[in-house]
Amino acid sequence: MTLQKKLVLSKNHIDILTRHARDCVPNESCAILFGKIENENFVIKDAFLTKNIKNSSVEFSISPEDLIVAYKEAEKRELELGIFHSHPDSAAYPSPMDEKYMELNQPHPWIIFSIAENQFKAYIFESGIIPIVVTIL
Repeated sequence: MTLQKKLVLSKNHIDILTRHARDCVPNESCAILFGKIENENFVIKDAFLTKNIKNSSVEFSISPEDLIVAYKEAEKRELELGIFHSHPDSAAYPSPMDEKYMELNQPHPWIIFSIAENQFKAYIFESGIIPIVVTIL
């Protein structure tokens, strides 16, 4: 997979993910994003909202069942996966736990929404955390 330079979301995706994050407070929310790489950009096509089975405000986990569904759907639709989660009370930057999972699951882009700062940021792991520009259409 080519290293993405930009992550592109629609206003509708931003609204869906923001609402999901706010509905899950005080816990982190999570979702799997389906996208396509176009001109070195990861373009989000769809969001699969999931439950944080950790029920935690500082970490998240997506159920194995949801992951299986998502991987099958991505394969069927010939799409790539991205990971979304929220930080209810902190900045939109990967925590040490996030970094660990980013490294294990590379090269998927990770999108973090800081509810406290009302801000979306994206990252990819390649020998370390690399920021990706987020563009909203």
